[in-house]
Amino acid sequence: MSRDNILHRVRTALGRSAGQAVADPPPVRIRIPDVDMEKRISTIFAAIEALAGKTHRAATPADAGGFVAAAIEGKSAVASNAPFLAECGIASLPGVRSGIADREELRGLCAAADVGITSADYALADTGSLVIISSPHEARLVSLLPPAHIAVVPRDRILTGLDELFSILPNPAAVASSMVLITGPSRTADIEQILVRGVHGPGQITVVVVG
Repeated sequence: MSRDNILHRVRTALGRSAGQAVADPPPVRIRIPDVDMEKRISTIFAAIEALAGKTHRAATPADAGGFVAAAIEGKSAVASNAPFLAECGIASLPGVRSGIADREELRGLCAAADVGITSADYALADTGSLVIISSPHEARLVSLLPPAHIAVVPRDRILTGLDELFSILPNPAAVASSMVLITGPSRTADIEQILVRGVHGPGQITVVVVG
């Protein structure tokens, strides 16, 4: 089939003629559903658990700190510099290293740690995704290098989904060098479709919602 014939068939399917100018794109349509917070929490927990992640609901920051302390007992951990982790008392827990500003020191600690602990800038209820914007408070290494990741998130940061995220943050590149969306434990499958977790990031993830 000739190139002209192929293009003619495409134009016909689109209802266009040769030489016709391309129409302006339609306006962006962002739809934010009206979902109450308790429904958002139940939805995000279901999405995370469906991906083999773990979840926990903590009533207060102190309760979240107690949960994390029990989860990392006997393990080494690196915590990001997120103010909310300090508010929960997590940054000062025994066995937790935090407040690291030097990148090479942080890299070495994350490579050797059993657990990386972060907060999250946002969380998306519909997919169970954590949104982490790279900054001195939330270095990417903490959520990517250790084999297990614990994210401690205040309930008021749970959004309905991507539409709501981009209504709040329409141009992420203007804010930071990167924005990472973490959806469940790291996983991949080879050509035989054998699922393996923990290849490109943590094989275990636990999300703690506070409030």
